[in-house]
Amino acid sequence: MSRPRLFLVDDHHLFRAGVRAELGDAVEVVGEASEVDAAVAAIVAAAPDVVLLDVHMPGGGGRAVIEGVAAQAPDVKFLALSVSDAVDDVLGVIRAGARGYVTKTISGPELAAAIRKVADNDAVFSPRLAGFVLDAFTAPPVAGGGDPEVDQLTVREQEVLRLIARGYPYKAAARELAISARTVETHVSSVLHKLQLSNRHELSRWAAERRLI
Repeated sequence: MSRPRLFLVDDHHLFRAGVRAELGDAVEVVGEASEVDAAVAAIVAAAPDVVLLDVHMPGGGGRAVIEGVAAQAPDVKFLALSVSDAVDDVLGVIRAGARGYVTKTISGPELAAAIRKVADNDAVFSPRLAGFVLDAFTAPPVAGGGDPEVDQLTVREQEVLRLIARGYPYKAAARELAISARTVETHVSSVLHKLQLSNRHELSRWAAERRLI
């Protein structure tokens, strides 16, 4: 069995080194990059079978890499590997064209198997994430375009709302969105005011009722 040719995209050098070590001889790593523009150019040049990429990086993140490569090298396949299991992150890269999404709790052998499946044009998801994707593509859209309460929130406020409603602490939500915890707190206060809610528990219930999480 030939080894998939893999390209790594993550803004943490130690993490890329760890992935290389975990995968060992299961793949042939043909390149790596730490930011969007360099990744797009290097991927197009290397023409790997699969790109394993993080979702959150400076310059637009994994979605920007996928969109940048797709126009120049449409045959390259993408597998997202992230600490985040937020619905927006999962659906964002899948809609951009990724063939799968797994979290960084995955083991080395499981990751190698996922890369091989994506190279063979199969779709791969961590078990819990598969439900998010299935629901999103089988259920009617619920956010915006018909719900005036949701429509009054900015895009960033909706992003913060989903993370907080899923139970993320302010600092964790801030890391996911690459903003400060104080900014997250400000957005939460604005959301609570606009929706006339008192606390994050009411916010979670409100979001769940509208299938926003």
